[in-house]
Amino acid sequence: MIILAFESVFDISYIINQNGAVNVEPIFLKPVLQEKIWGGNKLESEFKFDLPSDNIGESWSISAHPNGVSRIESPEEFKGMPFDQFYNEHRTFFGDLNDDVFPLLIKILDAKEDLSVQVHPDDVYGKEHEGELGKTECWYIIDAEPGAQIVYGHNAQTKEEFQQLVEEGRWDELLRRVPVMPGEFYYVPHGTIHAIGGGVMILETQQSSDTTYRVYDYGRTDDQGNERELHIQQSIDVSLIPHQDPDQVADATEQEGGIITHFLTNDYFKVFKWEASGDLNVPVTNDVYLATVIAGAGELIVDGKAYPLIKGNSFVTPASASEIKVKGENITLIASNPIH
Repeated sequence: MIILAFESVFDISYIINQNGAVNVEPIFLKPVLQEKIWGGNKLESEFKFDLPSDNIGESWSISAHPNGVSRIESPEEFKGMPFDQFYNEHRTFFGDLNDDVFPLLIKILDAKEDLSVQVHPDDVYGKEHEGELGKTECWYIIDAEPGAQIVYGHNAQTKEEFQQLVEEGRWDELLRRVPVMPGEFYYVPHGTIHAIGGGVMILETQQSSDTTYRVYDYGRTDDQGNERELHIQQSIDVSLIPHQDPDQVADATEQEGGIITHFLTNDYFKVFKWEASGDLNVPVTNDVYLATVIAGAGELIVDGKAYPLIKGNSFVTPASASEIKVKGENITLIASNPIH
């Protein structure tokens, strides 16, 4: 295997494999850790991240969003480069993806306490009122303590009923609570009233947006004694009323080396679970894959070169990859492709 010389630190790492083909290496990213009023410390106990406090609620594991840009850990020549800069300067790595901003954001959330009840806008409302994309997201439940719940939808049939139940604080009548278990998947389109409950850890695949309209926050206060802002009118504007459960049909395909489960394809992303129990070949699609290891350890093999994987690693594979393989015993990743 030959590594070509580089003209500058801005060159992509090219490798000539044993067949003489020119390949590009995947990039591994360092997460941005976000302190939250409801956060805990499981990102350290479960994922070995070095937490600056005991209230870290979110790891922005693959992010080009200005509120928390991931930085590249490897290849070495790009180490420390912000992911948004890499996206802007190396579009060939991303194939035909040509969005103005990198469109997806991958997070791990650790909810020690209940998150606020909230809703997100669609792209039209988000761009008009907040100057950024709306947010459609989905959750893979990594862990859930016994009895843990999420808020998923509501029981109001009209906007007038929704507003009345909010104004009168009749939350038990309004909110639809659902018990959850590890391994479950939930699709949360824009307009869905939702909240992650205490004791739940998820991997979230979402549009690259940080716009959240808070409906209810349990009257909690921050360390200054102030309640967080609510956004009642915006929530009424963008919520799906009445609530409708989206279609969710997981399709698991067992093959040599493991199982690939397809959870979802929508207008923004495709989401998969890769479970390797040997050498698992991943279909190459001329698109980048965004992936995070949520259990186990092993290797990622891209065009013949191996990269070690441990729990918590997040990476992006080049669109030009002609071979992607996950190798290991009982290693599990959640992966996604952006739609373009």
